[in-house]
Amino acid sequence: MTIPLTSVEDADLERMLLIRHFEARLLDLFGRGELHGTTHTCLGQEYVPVALEPLLTAEDYVFSNHRGHGHYLARFGDVPGLLAEIMGREGAVCRGVGGSQHILRDRYMSTGVQGESLPVAVGTALHLRRSGSEGLALTYIGDGTWGEGSVYEALNLASLWRLPLLVVVENNGIAQSTPTGQQMAGTIAGRAAAFGVRHHLVTGVDVTRIRGELAPLVARVRAEGEPLVVEFRTHRVGPHSKGDDARPEAERRAAQLNDWYPAYAAAFGVRFSELDARASQRIEDVVADVSARPSSVWEAS
Repeated sequence: MTIPLTSVEDADLERMLLIRHFEARLLDLFGRGELHGTTHTCLGQEYVPVALEPLLTAEDYVFSNHRGHGHYLARFGDVPGLLAEIMGREGAVCRGVGGSQHILRDRYMSTGVQGESLPVAVGTALHLRRSGSEGLALTYIGDGTWGEGSVYEALNLASLWRLPLLVVVENNGIAQSTPTGQQMAGTIAGRAAAFGVRHHLVTGVDVTRIRGELAPLVARVRAEGEPLVVEFRTHRVGPHSKGDDARPEAERRAAQLNDWYPAYAAAFGVRFSELDARASQRIEDVVADVSARPSSVWEAS
């Protein structure tokens, strides 16, 4: 399948490739028994936070979810700190107590609890509005999270109070192992409209074009305090968690055909290959470094 692309900045492509190789290497480390617990990779969805990050400022709060490594890396680029956190080694961003899903840094927080971030983001957006800040609260959720009541309570208050809330929905068509069509009646757009919340649908993987589409919409969230739901129709090309991919083979193939990675490889040729090799080597270097570190020591204060 040919996916049309316009252009891409090296910095964007490098960040997407860095996230791709980071996530793939995590699955490899799990397979080797070098990681414990669980992890949920964003393979196939790396372009989403990369497209959004330049639209954010230092005043903004970002609330991530269980599939949030790409959100963190797009925000901070801190590969060693995140890997050390997941591996429980020295230099971990949260001293090894957060693991894969629960990260806190500056104005960034991730959680493995479905829907938890939305009411917290609404409270944060209320604080930002009252304090006169130009910041906004961005929260990432998936299509499955629309089964949580907190989503609707949060949207109701965000709309009623006109809060600077940006809800980014990574709709990959499956909630763990349940296809979206089997667990959601209606549409995400329709549910947002029920609360008078604007909705914008993104269907492509062209980060330059996506950013151009979203820039004025995000600016309006800041300027007018109007919440916005941005729905990305995306594809999860990896398992739900580690190796548990229960999708039929035809669905897995369809996700691969719509993956951004081969589309960018075909569109940008040698340039892609060079940046891809650089990103892969950087991840290998970080893995070697972090793996050699002693375990992190956390002391309760």
